[in-house]
Amino acid sequence: MDDAGPRGQEAVERALRLLADPPGEPETSHGYLDLLGAAERRKPGPVQALWESNGGSALYDSAQSLARGVFTTLNPPFSTLGLEQAGTALDIGSGPGSVTSTLGRYVGARGLALGVDVSESMLRRAVRDYASANVGFIRADARRLPFRDACFDVVTCLAVLQLVPDPLTIVAEAARVLVPGGKVAIMVPSPGGRMGRRLGELIAGPAGLWLPTADEIAEVLTGNGVTIVHSRQSALVLRVEGTKAG
Repeated sequence: MDDAGPRGQEAVERALRLLADPPGEPETSHGYLDLLGAAERRKPGPVQALWESNGGSALYDSAQSLARGVFTTLNPPFSTLGLEQAGTALDIGSGPGSVTSTLGRYVGARGLALGVDVSESMLRRAVRDYASANVGFIRADARRLPFRDACFDVVTCLAVLQLVPDPLTIVAEAARVLVPGGKVAIMVPSPGGRMGRRLGELIAGPAGLWLPTADEIAEVLTGNGVTIVHSRQSALVLRVEGTKAG
C-alpha cells in the first residue's frame, strides 16, 4: 500500500475536528496522530508488554484471527452495532488495526473509523496495513480520550480492559464520547463460574491483568447514560453491549 500514508493522513485530518483540544502542530510523522509524544506512562504488565514488543505486535493479529476461528464469541459484534454509511466509529485499543479497518468498511467512504492505542509498534503496523482515507489511528490514553463529548455513533473496546490499570475509566470514556442513540460493544476475557473467576483472579495479579465483572461494567455504563445494557458470559469471554439514551 504505497499510498497508505497520504490516505491515512486524510483520516487523521478529519479526526482533528473531533478533538476537544486539537494540537496547534499535530505530530503525524509516523502516519498516526501522536498525542502522547515522550510523555511517561505507567509500566505495562507482562502480557501487555509482550503484545507491545515488535515481535508481539507482529504475532498479535495472527493470534487473534486463530482464536476467533476457534472461539466464535471472540468475533467482533459488527452485525449488532447498527453501523451505517457516513457514521463515525471508534475502536479503543485498536492494536494492529484490523477491527478499525472493518469498522471503516461498514461506515463507508463518507464515514470515519478511528483506532486509539498507546503502543507505537502496534500503531505503525496499523498504519502500514490499514490506514486509508476513512481509517485513521491516534496514539492516546484510552482513560482520557481526546475527543469531544458525543461524537461517535459506535464505540468498540475488544480484549483491552484486562490490559489497562483502572479499566472502568475506559468504560466511562467510551460512554462519554457516544452520541445519543449510539452503541458500545465491550469484550473482555473472563473465566465463567465462581471457581473460574477465582482462578482467573489468582492468575491475573502476577500477569498484570484486570478482570472487571459484568456488573461493574454495566454500573459504569448506566451511570454515564447508557440505559440499555446486555451482557453475556461464555466460558472464557464476557461481552457487554449497550445503547446510549436518545
